[in-house]
Amino acid sequence: MPTRRAVLAAALMVLAAAGCSGSGSGEQQAEANTIVVSTFPFGVKEFEQAVITPFTQQTGIKVELDTGSNADRLSKLKLAKGEPEADVVLISDYFAALGQKDGLFQKVDVPNIKQLAPFATEGGYEGPAYTHQLNGIIYNTEQLDQKQAADWNLFADAAHKGKVALPDISVTAGQLMISGVGETYGKGPYDIDTSLRTLAGWAPNVLQFYTSSTEVTNLLTQGEIVAADALSGFATKLVSSGEPIAWTAPAKGRYMATNRAMIPKGARNPEGAAKLIDYMLSAEAQSAMAKTVGDLPTNPKADIPPEIAKVTGEAAKDPVAAGYQTLDPAELVDTRATWVDRFTREVAGK
Repeated sequence: MPTRRAVLAAALMVLAAAGCSGSGSGEQQAEANTIVVSTFPFGVKEFEQAVITPFTQQTGIKVELDTGSNADRLSKLKLAKGEPEADVVLISDYFAALGQKDGLFQKVDVPNIKQLAPFATEGGYEGPAYTHQLNGIIYNTEQLDQKQAADWNLFADAAHKGKVALPDISVTAGQLMISGVGETYGKGPYDIDTSLRTLAGWAPNVLQFYTSSTEVTNLLTQGEIVAADALSGFATKLVSSGEPIAWTAPAKGRYMATNRAMIPKGARNPEGAAKLIDYMLSAEAQSAMAKTVGDLPTNPKADIPPEIAKVTGEAAKDPVAAGYQTLDPAELVDTRATWVDRFTREVAGK
């Protein structure tokens, strides 16, 4: 017969095993109630306030944020080789297309997709657009009127030599500008030869090809430039603060970019990821993002704050009705490296 000591040892082993099992189950439960979101480095606190906090309160799902540039986060996803840290990737449309080409994303299908404007779900992307950005002209109202600012010839006018700025091709507005110029002066948004030739003609007038919103807003507020091609979001705070600044859509060549909500293949918590994306597409969340973050919604039922409406008018609510179009990623992904090289040599290097 076993001794009391042997019986006690066996009982302790059973308890220890049960404790280990409980710990593993707890870890699995915690993982099921947590998702990692890969997102942009700006407006993080505002995004947490508008989306993350109410989502967690409603669902009990905790959210960890991993921030960085589009390029850096896409590279991280590639290096993960099918075992990504992120469950949701919030990324601009061009980089989403690059990731799709490499097979990094899976199809997103959530109920609130049905509420979105058509432009938010078309274009062959695996994930929906949760916000959009309008390209246009930001300008000093004491130096220019709206009609002057809306005319692309503003940048060709020698009277404004050294007093205008344009985006570098590396930023979102850069590609939208190139396509707008291609449509206005050439055969369409992908007429790179005409666009670069036109931009090269404007280059001597350009004080700076900027790479950040801070650069262009500083140039404007310090009076160094009178106008710049820029996204509408750049103007919102300036206009609200009372600066003599306005933004307008160009008379022709109106293009917009979208930010996409994607789920990587191999995501550890795709169910939780889908719940977050579905929440982000709701009118409630999109209204909060517009008010707190300044994001333009893709759900037509979302509210547009007065400060955004003052800058963009009805274009924020219905960009397509205002003449805006999205670009086809299939036309851009394979040509991107060549276009970047040509822009650097033929335009920015002038």
